[in-house]
Amino acid sequence: MSVHTDFRKITTKTFMLMKQSGTKIAALTAYDYITAKLVDQAGVDFILIGDSLSNVFQGNETTLPVTMDEMIYHTKAVTKGVQRAMVVVDLPFMSYQLSVDEGFRNAGRIMKETSAGGVKLEGGERIAETVRKITEAGIPVMGHLGLTPQSIHQFGSYRERGKNEEEVEELLKDAKIIEQAGAFSIVLEKVPAAVAKKVTESVSIPTIGIGAGVECDGQILVTPDMLGLTQDFHPRFVRRYANLSEEIINSVKKYTEDVKQKAFPSEKESY
Repeated sequence: MSVHTDFRKITTKTFMLMKQSGTKIAALTAYDYITAKLVDQAGVDFILIGDSLSNVFQGNETTLPVTMDEMIYHTKAVTKGVQRAMVVVDLPFMSYQLSVDEGFRNAGRIMKETSAGGVKLEGGERIAETVRKITEAGIPVMGHLGLTPQSIHQFGSYRERGKNEEEVEELLKDAKIIEQAGAFSIVLEKVPAAVAKKVTESVSIPTIGIGAGVECDGQILVTPDMLGLTQDFHPRFVRRYANLSEEIINSVKKYTEDVKQKAFPSEKESY
């Protein structure tokens, strides 16, 4: 029996059952109703409305410009297309860094104004109290360690994290702290596979990898990247399962040609 038929609706409890049974968690991003519906029908376990929408949807260079209102707008569209997958929403930059109460309030906004199943926050020990307060209110929280794009200006590059002993120790410590604060899972981004394996084995909650090796409890990719919609972004951790940018361009070219040559619409396509 496939995992797709094992669980009618994915929840935080499902995540734990999957880790305990060794069943890998498959995740992708979505920012609109149609994509979310197709991804859900295909059987992914959770859908992230990532602040990556700032890059792939809005055309920004970083994730920093996206706002709470924009995240909520996209989440409302996504959840209408999802029946099975768990939907998790990134709390965007400066929606939780200011104070614990600010993060708590914004997490509450997402849960009240959308049909999301939880929120995701970047960081370790420094956000532990925020995670604790949000989870104590009954809101599921996913952590995010390793490369944290909202801190790009602090780090100065998108290089992998966990390359030296100090960074490895910090990752292991932060993972335990986030787990103890109540998080139900942790995304590990751009972490060496051996380090991600250590982190995964050190916590009882699932880890979701992106550029972090096969030993994580699950994997996530940005959907436009894995479908080949993005043309100028080719990190080594992205496997392209399609080349939709080329297909779209060719289709639009053919349509334009047909219109100009009066080959579209045909008599059957007219009223």
